[in-house]
Amino acid sequence: MIVRNIQDIIGTEREVKGQGWTSRRLLLKKDGMGFSFHETMIPAGATLKLWYKKHLEAVYCVAGNGSIEDLATGEIHAIEDGVLYALNNHDRHILRGGSEDMRLICAFNPPVTGRETHDSDGSYELVEE
Repeated sequence: MIVRNIQDIIGTEREVKGQGWTSRRLLLKKDGMGFSFHETMIPAGATLKLWYKKHLEAVYCVAGNGSIEDLATGEIHAIEDGVLYALNNHDRHILRGGSEDMRLICAFNPPVTGRETHDSDGSYELVEE
């Protein structure tokens, strides 16, 4: 059984920060669950162009607001507490923070190792441990 408190992750190697985001990795590949599970904070007003070419991601908003734009269709969807979006087709997208910081709960398949960083196209490479 794995039990973790988010407060124990803050300030450790499991808290990863980038331009416009902070990700707290509760479960990683080495935990052996077959997916990784993160709390991600997106500040108000942030704009992130992302494309997970090698990962599927499901995201559930538990606080704040923003939007996600599907770059294939131009469709924009509002994100707020209670909204889930799933990038089931490796969708290129723009995630925008709204008037409040967003707190997102994310699952990645395959799981991330925790060492990934976004490439210039917004994607993660597969990192083997």
